[in-house]
Parts: sequence; structure tokens; C-alpha cells
Amino acid sequence: MGTAAPSSMRSRAVDRLRDQGPTAARILVIAAIAWQLALWAGARNPPIYAALAPLMALRSDPFSSMTAVLMRVAGVTAGVALGLSLVTLLSPTLAAVVLVMGLALLVGIYIGPGRALNPQVGLSSLLVLSNPAPDAYGIARVWETTMGGLVTIVLAPLLWPPHPLRELEAIARDCSAHLSAALTSSVGVLGDPNAARANRVFVADEAERLGGYRERSAQAKVAMRFNPLHRRDRERVADLAGRLGTVAQTAPYVDLLGVEADTLSARDGPSPVLLRAKEELPAIAEATARTVEAMVRGRDPAADAAAARRLLDRYRETDPQAVAVALRRPFHKILDACVPPPPQPTPPVDPGGPCPPG
Repeated sequence: MGTAAPSSMRSRAVDRLRDQGPTAARILVIAAIAWQLALWAGARNPPIYAALAPLMALRSDPFSSMTAVLMRVAGVTAGVALGLSLVTLLSPTLAAVVLVMGLALLVGIYIGPGRALNPQVGLSSLLVLSNPAPDAYGIARVWETTMGGLVTIVLAPLLWPPHPLRELEAIARDCSAHLSAALTSSVGVLGDPNAARANRVFVADEAERLGGYRERSAQAKVAMRFNPLHRRDRERVADLAGRLGTVAQTAPYVDLLGVEADTLSARDGPSPVLLRAKEELPAIAEATARTVEAMVRGRDPAADAAAARRLLDRYRETDPQAVAVALRRPFHKILDACVPPPPQPTPPVDPGGPCPPG
């Protein structure tokens, strides 16, 4: 037991380094190149803003750097222009700061990424207002930021680019494991109010994580468009991202099962209905988890979904009560999201009966 904790900590440290190391290395290399290019371009002072551009713009996905860089350059330019236009009229007093900040925030609303506010406008305008040489500072800030931004846009997709297919495969493994754990945990606490209450918190976290896989898979799909090194994986990435997006839509139903387990256990305790459910649902949870695993691994999930539905039908025949219906509903929803049920045949119209509504 004593060696397990250090081993787990080392494993987490290695995983963190493997995950964030390429991003840190990418920022370091681009910042160094931007710094040197700015010096060659004639920077008189240390070109700190050229190196700052990749540090502020780059994230784990280098293919989103273009938008971040453009928003940063636009914010810096607008902030410097605003600051220089007001610095000759205002001294750095509280009223001046409030006025500059108000105008900068107003401008930042309209040149931010999407609907987000661009804070660079306010930051740059305040720095111009407080600098003893605002003209020189403003010009250096704009051209150095632009230089660093251009270097970032050019080099970010080429330095240690992510492998979208590998990332999606890792997400698929996590998705399957977390969904299976959440379903199994909710079934296992039925009839135990204290355990069900704690499980509700656990399952809510797992459901939130599961819902986040949709955005992560969409990001990997977008990254594939600009990745010149893994074009051969484009179709597989698109297919896997779509499957993960479908499974991520089941997050509310995973959470619903935890809520139902908590509510019914607190109300009824170890009642015969819940004890019967505790016997029937583990096999259903296992079959549902196999369906999801097949879905995210790129296999046909129809056979596993059919097996899960047969178990649900058998459980419905043995217990049609409302409590059992509530516990079966999340499984039906998860299965229907992954493998839509076949359409039910329309009953034949009785020739002698009333005409169907028009």
C-alpha cells in the first residue's frame, strides 16, 4: 500500500508531462524564434512582446492559434490606438482610468472571439496611459506583437502537432470506462440511502465528464482539417468523432440513473422492488456498457444493444411497477441514442372499422 501512492503520483506526473509537454515545448521554441526575428527586424529594446504572443495565444490545440493570435493583435492595436488618442488629453487619474477602461471594454465587446470580451484592448490602453514614453511603447507593442503572432501562426501547426486519431482513441477508452463505472455504481447502491447519496455526486461528475467528450471530439475533428501529417486518418477521425458525439449525448441519462437511485433509495430503503432491481440491473448495465464500448471502438453495436433490450424486456415482464419503470428508463434512453430501435410496424386498418383520421 505504501508503494502504491508514490507509483500513482509518478504515473499522474508522467501523464501530465505527456499531455502538456508538447504544448510547453511548442511555446518555448516559437517564443525564441519570434524574439530573434524581432531583434533582426530592428528592435532596440528586448522584444518581450514578440515572445509574449505565443505564450498567450497557444493552447493545447495549435490549430486554434490563428484565431487567438488575430484577436490578440486586434486587441493590442485597438488598445494602443485608444491609449495614444487619450494620453495627450488625460493625466493618469482615477477618472482617466475609468474613462479609458470603459471605452476599452466597449471596444473589446465587438472585437472579441465569438461573444467573449477581448481584454487586450483594456490592458494595452492602460499600459499606454501609464508609460512615460507612450508613443515609443505603443509602436513597439504593436509591431512586436504582430511579429510574434505571425511566427505563431506559421509554426504552431508544424511543431509537435497532435495526433487527432490517437487522441480520439484515448477519449473513446475513457468514455467507455467512465460510463460503465457510472452505471455499475448506480445499480450497486440501490436500497442504501447513504451510498446512493454519495453515488449521486460521483455520477454527476462522471456525466459532466462524459458530456465534455463531445466538445473534445469536435475539436479533434476540426484539428484534422489543418493537420498535414495525418490526412490519411481523416475519415476514421470523422467517424469516431461522430460516434463519440452520439455517446456524449447520453450524459443526462447516466446522471438520471444516479438521481433515480438516490431518490428511490432515500424514499423506500431496501424495499423488495429495489432488491429485485439490484439483481436484474447489473446484467443490463453490463450489456449497455458493451453497447457503448462497441460504439466508440468503431464496431457494430447492434448485437449488444439487442441483448440489452432483451434483458430489459425480461425485467419488464417480471416487474412492471412504476419504480422499475423509472430505473429502466435511463437504459432505454442510452440504448436508443446509440442504436435507434427499429420502427414498429403499423397495425393493419380494419376495412369494416372507422376510417383513419385524415
